[in-house]
Amino acid sequence: SCVVSDVVSGMICENPGLITPGGNCYTNRRMAACLRDGEIIIRYVSYALLSGDPSVLEDRCLNGLKETYIALGVPTNSNARAVDIMKASVVALINNTATLRKMPTPSGDCSALAAEAGSYFDRVNSALS
Repeated sequence: SCVVSDVVSGMICENPGLITPGGNCYTNRRMAACLRDGEIIIRYVSYALLSGDPSVLEDRCLNGLKETYIALGVPTNSNARAVDIMKASVVALINNTATLRKMPTPSGDCSALAAEAGSYFDRVNSALS
């Protein structure tokens, strides 16, 4: 998704060492894994949001996520930062405050939906810490 690719781009801008030899996004395989993991997280946050039930996020995505990343040598601080950027991006999209939108959206108060989405991203970060 555009959100995930923007998140990874933002992380690389903040930490260019990620794409240098030894960095966690160095080599196409690692970059692809990073993008895939971001897509999985945003997909399960979306499922939880649509169902109004965080158990799908907990059971299918977060259960064992931290341990998997530790076993793979993926630093949790990078993951947490990616989730923070993803949360900010999604909340801005829901609240219709994101800049450079390509599609018009109806106006209205979506603050409750944005808060719910934000809480699911907070659950992801809690699972990673």
